[in-house]
Amino acid sequence: MFRRNKTTVDEFVFLGVADTWELQVVLFVLFLLISITSLVGNLGMITLIRLDSRLHSPMYFFLSHLSLVDLGNSSAVAPKMLLSFFEERKVISVPGCAAQMYFCGMCMITECYLLAAMAYDRYVAICDPLRYGATMSRKLCVQLAAGSYVVATVNEIVLISSTFSLHFCGPNVINHFFCDIPPLLKLSCSATTISEHVLFAVATFIALSTLVFILISYGYILTTVLRISSSEGKHKAFSTCASHLVSVSLFYGTMIFMYLRPSSSYSLNRDKVVSVVYTLVIPMLNPLIYSLRNTEVKDALRRLLGKVLVSFRNQTGKEVS
Repeated sequence: MFRRNKTTVDEFVFLGVADTWELQVVLFVLFLLISITSLVGNLGMITLIRLDSRLHSPMYFFLSHLSLVDLGNSSAVAPKMLLSFFEERKVISVPGCAAQMYFCGMCMITECYLLAAMAYDRYVAICDPLRYGATMSRKLCVQLAAGSYVVATVNEIVLISSTFSLHFCGPNVINHFFCDIPPLLKLSCSATTISEHVLFAVATFIALSTLVFILISYGYILTTVLRISSSEGKHKAFSTCASHLVSVSLFYGTMIFMYLRPSSSYSLNRDKVVSVVYTLVIPMLNPLIYSLRNTEVKDALRRLLGKVLVSFRNQTGKEVS
């Protein structure tokens, strides 16, 4: 993939997200806070689900994996981007660029399939509650999660192979803050038509297949909820889906805008802003979305904090005595 006769540049240079020093300082502080919040939120969600037995259900199993890929997505981009604010030349090697592109892309594709699996979980819970335990077995949940990672890995390898089979002879300056396919295609000395078609085909298949599955699931959910006679029952059913719907809207909205467009409509400066949303902002928001509107998660957090406080008091009492 990285042979000299295929890639003649040894490194790529990022333009970054800011031109002036003052703006770089403001954005560094902002992105650092977002990254820390994302790290704490996603690690906290994974830890909470693992430690609290009341959250050992299919919905929270998928949520823990969603937090894991969100953590991976932001971790693939944020450290290099934050360091680049202090670098005069924002450089990344060609293999490093491919690695960053792989981890970021793999996490995003996995998230598509995990969101679809979560929609199926909500469909079974609301439309067929009596068979929920049998249908959403531990084995099926593991298979759905593992399948998401495998399919994402295969698709991302196809995209990376298609991109780095092109000839990069210079210039090597990427108008972006991380390695993504659209800005890289702009730098290629080869004809990029095939690579553009591959990107569009893979992105279209992943986005539309999972989104259509989600919409069908929620179509059945809506039909079932409307049959519920009590307003309290309807509210309870909808509340279990609200967080997932918000995540789906944010994620697919940015993905469709970013990748399901003709290459002629790409605006790299505008796309950098959109990229910040799906690489940094959404991974930060997902733990907040699923915790602020979820009574079970808030109760689990209170129980965990209570145990930590009791343990701390007991330990302090022993030291004093």
